[in-house]
Amino acid sequence: MTINNKDNDPGKYRIERSDQDWKNILDAQQYEILRKAGTERPFTGKYYNTADAGIYYAAATGQPLFFSDTKFDSGCGWPSFFEPITPEAVYYRTDKSFGMIRTEVIDAGSGSHLGHVFDDGPPPTGLRYCMNSAAMIFVPLGQEAPEIVQEYMNNHASKDEKNAVKALLKAR
Repeated sequence: MTINNKDNDPGKYRIERSDQDWKNILDAQQYEILRKAGTERPFTGKYYNTADAGIYYAAATGQPLFFSDTKFDSGCGWPSFFEPITPEAVYYRTDKSFGMIRTEVIDAGSGSHLGHVFDDGPPPTGLRYCMNSAAMIFVPLGQEAPEIVQEYMNNHASKDEKNAVKALLKAR
């Protein structure tokens, strides 16, 4: 499978805040990664080696992004997934930084940078969503979601997002 490299970032999001508000909400590392498209050093992120069952949410908004059963060890040093929780969970932008052409992945809720996607992943999609740990919040199955996740699910989540989360929680 190849990545549809076509940019689909609408530039307008369900959750929009001023730069100062983002600085007040996020810690320094999260702000650098989520709002300035920074990156963690490989093998240093909180979730690169996490194997527990649960759901990964966007740290900026609480939007559901990935199920743990789509996570795999790609050996790259960042959490890697083969597909998002729903196709609408993320948008794509062409990233031409550092002399490369890559596909940047942003959360659909706020346009915040999550990482990049590559076409060298495992079946069934052949994709590798290479994400920054600081851009996500992991909630293990059976644990209560933090306030930011609850707020997103109650006030901003699409029907598809709600159904996907419910289906996973019911199946476990």
